[in-house]
Amino acid sequence: MREMASTQDSVSESAARAAREVRVVLSRLKRRMRETYDPGDLTPSQMSVLSRLDKDGEASVSDLAAAERVRHQSVAATVGVLVERGLVSRRPDPEDGRRQLVFVTGSGHAFLEDRRRVGEGWLTRALEDQCTEEERRTLLAATALLDRIVRS
Repeated sequence: MREMASTQDSVSESAARAAREVRVVLSRLKRRMRETYDPGDLTPSQMSVLSRLDKDGEASVSDLAAAERVRHQSVAATVGVLVERGLVSRRPDPEDGRRQLVFVTGSGHAFLEDRRRVGEGWLTRALEDQCTEEERRTLLAATALLDRIVRS
């Protein structure tokens, strides 16, 4: 039997509560994982742009600004710092010579991989030390459900 609706959209109270809890816990997990590694003096904005380029591939500054929902000038400054650090580079857009495409360098990939490895190592150790085998199986089932929701 479906629980009472909590909103005008006929959403069950359990769905609304689950949405809140998942959002809060994932936010805490993300923050905790960030605490496990040295960001190499990069700001959150610089890490975000670097991670986006790593995930989505090369992009123009305009495309990055739209994706990050910030001003073009802000992303241009962020990219400038990342170029100076050798984490990203620019090349002419083969389809439009007036534009430059920004991409992650080998050093940038290594930088991100190191941070991911450290964060995942912390989480692996925490799951080993603080959870039972059954609880880890429950987490695997929950992540499969979340993945299904994200892909829908």
